[in-house]
Amino acid sequence: MSTTAQTPRTATRVRSTSESTVELELNLDGSGASRIDTSVPFFDHMLTAFAKHSLTDLTVRASGDTQIDAHHTVEDISIVLGQAIREALGDKSGISRYGDALVPLDEALAQAVVDISGRPYLVHTGEPVGFEHHLIGGHFTGSLVRHSFEAITFNAGLTVHVRVLGGRDPHHIAEAEYKAFARAFRQAKALDPLVDGIPSTKGAL
Repeated sequence: MSTTAQTPRTATRVRSTSESTVELELNLDGSGASRIDTSVPFFDHMLTAFAKHSLTDLTVRASGDTQIDAHHTVEDISIVLGQAIREALGDKSGISRYGDALVPLDEALAQAVVDISGRPYLVHTGEPVGFEHHLIGGHFTGSLVRHSFEAITFNAGLTVHVRVLGGRDPHHIAEAEYKAFARAFRQAKALDPLVDGIPSTKGAL
């Protein structure tokens, strides 16, 4: 295995705009420990689930103009998370590259497939009609699930397919999506002792 793949896969990012301030630290080779305070409680819950199920240590401190809408804060955190993932992955030597997970949460079922490809692309399907308008936890609208995945995917350079296969409760649907993404990402970022160098015929990801 490449020695590059064994170096610490960590990143620290800060983003400050007129709409939000975000400070984020992550370790891709962690145990799933997290300290999350985004000022959007349901998003705290989703990021905590992402950290736990992807085995990524994650610290996020954020504040923003949530008196207007949670949109700006969730978007900016997702941008920073994507940027930090991309930085921490480095040249991607030794990674498994691909991950696939099917995750239930009671009546909800979601699948996520991740390719650490270097080519940002999101396919997101299956959320029930009207889900995007539902207010979850008092601050978080269903539309922010897709928007969050778009920002993470683009800034991390991931190809991601997320499918909702079933579900009724908006909380369960959203949480199943984030957990499925976390589990698929966990597989994709894992260091594979059988992989020598970068897992691409092009020699770069």
